[in-house]
Amino acid sequence: MRLVLIRHGQTPSNVLGLLDTQPPGPGLTDLGREQAEALLGTLANEPIAAVYASTATRAQQTAAPLAGRSGLEIQVRSGLREVPAGNWEMLGDENSVQGFLGVIGRWLEGSLDQRTPGPAGESGREVLQRFDDVVAEVVSSGVEAAALVAHGAINRFWASVRADNLDDEYGATHPLRNTGVVILDGDLASGWTARSWTGAGLGGAGSVDATAVDATAVGTHRGVGAPETPLGPAWPAGPADEDPFDEKIPVPGQP
Repeated sequence: MRLVLIRHGQTPSNVLGLLDTQPPGPGLTDLGREQAEALLGTLANEPIAAVYASTATRAQQTAAPLAGRSGLEIQVRSGLREVPAGNWEMLGDENSVQGFLGVIGRWLEGSLDQRTPGPAGESGREVLQRFDDVVAEVVSSGVEAAALVAHGAINRFWASVRADNLDDEYGATHPLRNTGVVILDGDLASGWTARSWTGAGLGGAGSVDATAVDATAVGTHRGVGAPETPLGPAWPAGPADEDPFDEKIPVPGQP
């Protein structure tokens, strides 16, 4: 089957650069709503038969146009919620942002028992398990393709670790900007193959619709016009915006 992982559209906290991870959280900005609508063009040729979203308002609002086009119910699942920032929640200073990203970087390096700090924190193992549980439910439903509208850090982490054709560290240097999409094919028995990461093909010809509208290019957020490499968008040159979930994730031992 096909999994279409989608990051939510822009929120006020993205603009302000805050580690806003606890649901329900804020809704979308005007740009975020435009990005959600643009997904209809990006995914026009995907046979999506089910739409899932996290418990965050922003994820459900992003999913709404996609579900509405096909008359589908948005199936809300807590397992798709963002990696919790824990004691760094709603902070935006450099130390807090790098602390949060550093934990995820250690997960990508294999240290899955590391936790984000505080009572609300989770380990990498726990985050993977809850996302895995939703994926298992989706697979068992028997649909040909499903959209899972979730979040930047968790989508980068899960797709990098679970895709057999990607290095675990792949998501560290390949951002998922607002409404960025990762497409994977496979099943629980044989595993998952990433076919596309924000529009760049990973699995050979025919895996990407080259004529589709790129929802991530709506507006002026970071990454518009970023150069492409054969394995996805190169890390954008020039000044970054304030969204901490677009940042490069530091992985121990990696430049």
